[in-house]
Amino acid sequence: MTLKLSSSYRPKSRMRRLRTATAAMQSSLVAMLVRVLLAVSWVVAGASAVAHEIRPAVVTVTFAAPSYDIEISGNIEAMLAGVGPNVADTSESPNAKQYDVLRQFAPAELDAEIRKFAPDLIRGLAVEFDGQRATPALVDTKVPDVGDSKLARISIVHLRGTIPPGAREFRWSMNRELGDNVLRLRESGREQMASTWLKNGDWSDPYVFGEGLRPRTTLEVALQYMGLGFTHIVPKGLDHILFVLGLYLLSTKWKPLLVQVTSFTIAHSITLGLSMYGVLALPSSIVEPLIALSIAYVAIENVLTSELHAWRAVVVFGFGLLHGMGFAGVLQEIGMPRSEFATALVAFNVGVELGQLAVISGAFVLTGIWMRGKPWYRRRFVVPASLAIAATGLYWTVERVLG
Repeated sequence: MTLKLSSSYRPKSRMRRLRTATAAMQSSLVAMLVRVLLAVSWVVAGASAVAHEIRPAVVTVTFAAPSYDIEISGNIEAMLAGVGPNVADTSESPNAKQYDVLRQFAPAELDAEIRKFAPDLIRGLAVEFDGQRATPALVDTKVPDVGDSKLARISIVHLRGTIPPGAREFRWSMNRELGDNVLRLRESGREQMASTWLKNGDWSDPYVFGEGLRPRTTLEVALQYMGLGFTHIVPKGLDHILFVLGLYLLSTKWKPLLVQVTSFTIAHSITLGLSMYGVLALPSSIVEPLIALSIAYVAIENVLTSELHAWRAVVVFGFGLLHGMGFAGVLQEIGMPRSEFATALVAFNVGVELGQLAVISGAFVLTGIWMRGKPWYRRRFVVPASLAIAATGLYWTVERVLG
């Protein structure tokens, strides 16, 4: 006897198979995302012990007629190894092994390498007086001991040249292969020091002797510091990215995320402003470990609870105060224009917020759109992802305390 399926049965059977296949595919995608996040967190944690963030060199030019002095302070090993500015840290460069070898050189050995490299370095610098090139000469180098391998070694290269008689203005550029630089200009007889941040081999604005740098427009300053704030989060601020992701993972509802982000924003804006105005100061040896601990805390709490409690917003506010001091450290290193101090400060803060929104938006596109509301979302994604973030935060905390 032949058993025939009813016409009403077949579509239901097909729908069940489709739902089963869809659920299996979603489960596989979730598992893949979790594995990727775990792998990235452990790679980052492991690499952080030897990798150093690529930061701009600080170039200080002092004019004291008839001569000028140039001090280049930065990670000279990265320049020697050819670690370009197109990577976030030294581990991403194809020349990472060469960098790691140079990092272990004793001061005398590295000094010898810098002196060999000096002619190439000088050729990569553009020093101009009234549009005419000038060539400085190497005077000295200062190379500290190897020290903690977790920290980049900051060496100083000292150059000197002669100011042409009657020179009226000065301009500067550094080859983009040598990295970005923060240019600081001092002139004998003037109290105010001019500073500007140069990227991708850009030329500085003319420095007019007796007057200073040509003032930038408010819009130019705002765009420059907004870009700096954004890039400090994406792609350079991995610790801040993980903290924001920790906030995002607490709940699929918008209210908990809004409360936390608002609390965090207000807090870091307060300490960023107070730090830049010199009212508040804490050493990075305290701030950086606590920032790492804040990452671990929010991630661990995500595992313990799925609801926003009153203390969460308070704790996030406290951690926001710490992150604000971390942001201030970047601005203090680069310097800010005195004439547009408030503009630069606000623009940097706006850039930070845009960076955080980019992180949250990216996370929502990858997970929130199709995972939100699924009964398995918390168990299969939130908990494993939070554990990965917590492990990275705890690793960084120990590393920064010991460092």
